[in-house]
Amino acid sequence: MSRTEAPPLPEPLEVPVADSHTHLDMQDGTVEEGLARAAAVNVTTVIQVGCDVKGSHWAAETAAAHPSVYAAVALHPNEAPRIVHGDPEGSSRQGAREAGGTAALHEALAEIDALAALDHVRGVGETGLDYFRTGPEGVAAQEESFRAHIEIAKRHGKALVIHDREAHADVLRVLADAGAPERTVFHCYSGDADMARICADAGYFMSFAGNVTFKNAQPLRDALVVAPLELVLVETDAPFLTPAPYRGRPNAPYLIPVTLRAMAAVKGVDESTLAEAIAENTARAFDY
Repeated sequence: MSRTEAPPLPEPLEVPVADSHTHLDMQDGTVEEGLARAAAVNVTTVIQVGCDVKGSHWAAETAAAHPSVYAAVALHPNEAPRIVHGDPEGSSRQGAREAGGTAALHEALAEIDALAALDHVRGVGETGLDYFRTGPEGVAAQEESFRAHIEIAKRHGKALVIHDREAHADVLRVLADAGAPERTVFHCYSGDADMARICADAGYFMSFAGNVTFKNAQPLRDALVVAPLELVLVETDAPFLTPAPYRGRPNAPYLIPVTLRAMAAVKGVDESTLAEAIAENTARAFDY
């Protein structure tokens, strides 16, 4: 079986659900093909997420063109230090860049702010902190960017979509300090059960991705057990994090049923009960 071959279409869900976080611009095929495959298995809504200025414009345009798509716009936590300090290696899709300093960061944030005002943009994210890819020299830029996104989300009344990688304590600290927006989503939830209890007490949504199905992901499954049903979302983060048994092959919104069925088994509920809850939660989180 080729690692590049797309997995087969799973059995459709009986209840329509949303993919709360995907990157259609990084997937093979056209947007129309991706949405049609998703609809065929009853994944009827997707949240298209931007990671930089260009990707956020694309997300907003795609949402404007497709009724089943809503957008989230942001500078990814790893994008902020690249803007400030430069990216001589060209480690992102933007290629090599000169350092722009905080003035360039503020300019980029102003573009995100303008996009966040659009009606079909329902989220500000993915923003947050990532200590996996960015070293200590990038932390200040990440936190400044994160705080700015929190302010933008609150001012426009949009959901805040959080990317938290190896930075749990600091993400929770900044949220508590700055004051989290009314609707806050931990995308690709990566904490343990203790953190899930903290998120639940704060009313934060926890969105689980395909990695909840991975063999070594017992802490994620433990977190899912304690996460209240009314705060649980499902996502692909496609083309990344393809669920087992297709791990390593390309991910896309049509594979949501695979992850959702695994989640239902972990939660000890039937798939339609979970799907109904997730459909309602996603609509509440992104206000559609």
